[in-house]
This record gives sequence, C-alpha cells and structure tokens, in this order.
Amino acid sequence: MAITLPGDNDFESVPSLKNKALRVNLNRNIYGTFAEIGAGQETVRHFFRAGGASGTIAKAMSAYDKDFSDAVYGVQDDGRYVTESRLRKMLRHETDLIEERISREKHPEKLFFTYANTVATIDFAKKFLGHGWVGIKFQASPGEEYSEIILHVRFKERDARLQQITLGILGTNLIYGAFYKHDQPKKLLKYLYDHIDKDKIEIDMINFDGPRFKEVDNRLMSLQLLRNEMTEAVMFGPDGNNILAAKILYKKNVLALRGSFRPVTKVNMDMYEKSRAMFIKSGKVEEERLETIFEITLSNLKASGEIDEKDFMHRAELLCSLGQTVMISNFKEYYRLVEYLNNYTKERIGLVMGVNNLVDIFDTRYYHHLSGGILEAFGKLFFKDLRVYLYPMKEADTGKMVTSENLKVHPRMKELYKFFKYNGRVIDIEDYDPEIGHIFSREVLRMINEGEDGWQEMLPEGIPELIEEGNFFGCNLKDEQVDCGL
Repeated sequence: MAITLPGDNDFESVPSLKNKALRVNLNRNIYGTFAEIGAGQETVRHFFRAGGASGTIAKAMSAYDKDFSDAVYGVQDDGRYVTESRLRKMLRHETDLIEERISREKHPEKLFFTYANTVATIDFAKKFLGHGWVGIKFQASPGEEYSEIILHVRFKERDARLQQITLGILGTNLIYGAFYKHDQPKKLLKYLYDHIDKDKIEIDMINFDGPRFKEVDNRLMSLQLLRNEMTEAVMFGPDGNNILAAKILYKKNVLALRGSFRPVTKVNMDMYEKSRAMFIKSGKVEEERLETIFEITLSNLKASGEIDEKDFMHRAELLCSLGQTVMISNFKEYYRLVEYLNNYTKERIGLVMGVNNLVDIFDTRYYHHLSGGILEAFGKLFFKDLRVYLYPMKEADTGKMVTSENLKVHPRMKELYKFFKYNGRVIDIEDYDPEIGHIFSREVLRMINEGEDGWQEMLPEGIPELIEEGNFFGCNLKDEQVDCGL
C-alpha cells in the first residue's frame, strides 16, 4: 500500500523538519511509539511541535533510570546500555505492546512503528564525545511483516545540548525516510543528513532488514556511507551484514591485510595464513582474541574511475566466502589505518604487506600534507606495538627474491628504514610458498577477461567456481560455450 497525501510534490525539495514531522502526523494511518534513552526526548519533540501528533504518537517513553529500564526491557548481562542489543530489545518490546494493545480489527489500516535510540552524549570531562544506537521498526503497508533500519552514530560536537539537537534532527529524518523513501534506500541514507552538517555526527554502521529491504545488500549500504562521506571506514562480516568496528576490535589484537583482492589469490591467502601464525607466536597475541581484517581502500575501488558497485560486490562475495571480515576505508596511507585501529584497541597490531607497499611507505611524496612530513607519519605508524609482516617478491627480470634484507628504499631513507628493521618492527615471512610467487591479481584478471586458461589454479579452492557461476569480473558463460578459460 502506497502512502500518499495531497500535495506530495510540495515535499520533493528538501523539506523542513517541521514539514517532515507534519507529513507523518497528517497521515492518519501512521501510529507508533517513541522510546528515547540518554539524550532527552529530542526526536519526538519535533512531532509534538509540528501539530497533529495525537493521531501519530501512541506513547513517548524515556526510561533513564537503569533499574527502571531493566524492569521494562530486561537486564543487560554485560551491564552496558548503549548497545545494539539494548536497542533491539527496546524495538521488540515496544512493537509487541502496540500489537497487543491496538486492535487490528478496529484499526485495519494502521501502519505501526517503533522508533528508539539509546545514547551517551559527551561526558563532563569532554574526553569521550559520545555515541549511540538509533533504529526504527515499521510497516509500510497494513499487516505486513516489520521492516527495520538500525544505525550507529558517533558525535563530533563538543557540547551535549548541540548533540541532543543533532540527534533529534537525525531521528526525524530517519522516521520520515522509513515511510516515504524506503523504496529508495540510497536516497534514504543520504537524506539522513538533511539539515545536519557532516562535521556534527558520523554514521559508521547501518543495516536494513525486512520485506521492504529484501533486495538491499547491506555491504552496498556500507559503501554508500563512504561515498557520502558519512564515515571513513566500514566493516562487514562473512555473513554480509555490516558490523561495528568497536564491537569486534575492542581490546583485540588486530592483523590487517590491504589489497585489491580483484580477485583474491593464493598469494593473498598465503600472506594471511603465514603472517597469522607468526603473529600468534610473537608472544603478546592470544588466538582467541585475534581479529583479522582484509582491507580495501576507497581509492583502490576508484582505480579505474568511478566506483563499480558490481565489481565491489564481486570482491566482497569472494572474501566473505572465505570466511573473512572485510573493511572498506578511506585511508590512503597506512598510518591512518593504524590510527583508526588504535581508537579501539591498545593491544598489538600487525600489518601484512608486500615489498612494493613497504617501499612506498618510505616515499616522502605521500606525506607533504603533514607539517612533520614522513617523521610525523612514522610517529603515528609505529607509535605503539606495531609489527609489519613482509611477504617477499620475486623480481621478474632476475628471479631473485626481494626481502627486508635487500629491498631498496630512497638513499635518504636508508637509516630510518634500518632503525625500524633492526628494532624488530619489520619481520620477513620466511615459510612462504615459493611456487606461487608469480601470481598477481591483475594478471589473473586479464586472463579472465581475455578467456585464457590457467587462472583457476592461481586462486584459492572454491573461488574459481564462484567466479564462473556468478559471471564475476567479465567471466561470461554463454550457453554451452565458456569464454573464461574453461
């Protein structure tokens, strides 16, 4: 059932917050609960002030006291209240109450919803800026299963009152978008920042679920967060759902492998497996508290011009099929990646890279934008207990293996390189597979595109079949004839 009102075209330009709230209020079928904890009842305030709210708001709830909140929504086993699990409990509880207390027979056309947030604003010491979980559970037609949008925000403003105002605007945009833009999820995502400057709040995770979003791949929604400059890094797990970095990185050892993975090759997996084993043996790493990340940079996705979403999805599908956690970031330089990881963990971090990547790190051209140049970058890169695991490279012309012992950096960087090398910060991966040193993703991709045989042997088990079945990277199967090397 489409939701329409007279004069809908009047809302096509960016509507004011009042008009957004009023449009929801004037729809006699939209009806639901607002449950807001931690930053005042800032969202529902917009709907009260817009007018006509009596037909929209079933209840406005704010269970600030923890004991009272536990009595309503259940006890949090971990003692934490600003969590995704808490938000989901709130959404589920309030939605069940609406269904229980409002008769469907009496109100067959009602579109029920629950909007909820659980938030911690900036502390008095102004050390922690604050963050929160925001979500809506809603029906877009009467009686259908509920759809859901859940997102995580980080505040950037340094004043609690300003954070509350921003949260209220975001919540209003979310409710409006859920009912009037659910058929355009990319636009819905973009419109969350209506009337909000991007330097006020960061959305670093979002998941869409339910019948209205059955065609939505949340990994693509993560990519939209980056494209819209709403955040600098997003992560998703092997199941394809977006995950919050803080949730999986907190107090963990982290091993990060950057690459194009277009497609993921045997070399990539050899780098991962051998470095992981060495990282665990390094003395300060517990296997059960180790998180491994395969990182793709936004600049890598843009290497051939505009981002090709289909190409991105092909890479994501292959990495997820191997059980890997994937990060897409806007970090061109490695030191920015390390800075980001250090926000969530104080434990040892490892970077896995090839020889060319390490040589680039010692290239001063990449640090002209820093007042302290390369020394500032290295101060951030090696500030804590960082280890670089270096995978050797075979020189095409000589066949010689290049390692940390014989690689060549700029003459002015030699002593700086030696300092980190001989202080145990750069470690060679020694038990690598010498039989696969000739494999490069770009060559595999060329062979796939040109229909040459032999590329299948260069990829991990199961990956060639996925490429062939999914027609990934230009591998096309036409009737009985195969034009991707088979």
